[in-house]
Amino acid sequence: MIEPEEQARANLYGLLARLFYAPPDAAFLSALSLESLEGDLAQAWEELKAAAAGADPEAVREEYETAFISTGKAPVTLYTTAYTIRYPSEAPLAELRGELARLGLARRAEAHEPEDHIAALCDVMRHLVAQQKTGLEEQGRFFNRWIHPAMDPLCSAIERSDKTAFYKPVARFARGFCTLEHVAFEML
Repeated sequence: MIEPEEQARANLYGLLARLFYAPPDAAFLSALSLESLEGDLAQAWEELKAAAAGADPEAVREEYETAFISTGKAPVTLYTTAYTIRYPSEAPLAELRGELARLGLARRAEAHEPEDHIAALCDVMRHLVAQQKTGLEEQGRFFNRWIHPAMDPLCSAIERSDKTAFYKPVARFARGFCTLEHVAFEML
């Protein structure tokens, strides 16, 4: 049995994975606008809820495709290594694949996205918290290596983009959640 706090963390990682993996449909937007959240993330959550309540699913789909997929180079990339590579000789995808293999995880054969997609990384954290019930030290190591360094620049890119509207409060919520996670992991 997983502790309620850990289940809540896993659920928030799952929510972020879902929002960054694909645009939410009408049912998801409706469900999102009904949920409530207390604590440090309450204000960012209320902004996200309001955005979901007033969102047109077709407009959100178009925003997602225009901002994150697009033809040619997308205005905002959801691939975290774009925000963390410092030297051309770095090979973070190979390192990430090795890390995932060590954790007993691998990309599904039918998946076409590289492993550094923010949705995939959030889903790994969800899995570590809820399925594998990995210790906080291991979770923190993965989070601090693969998610934390990219989250602020990614969220800033989303917030600066003239192609995003619905995803601006998503970015603020994601940044807030990841800031809390980082502070909690630093306290270990």
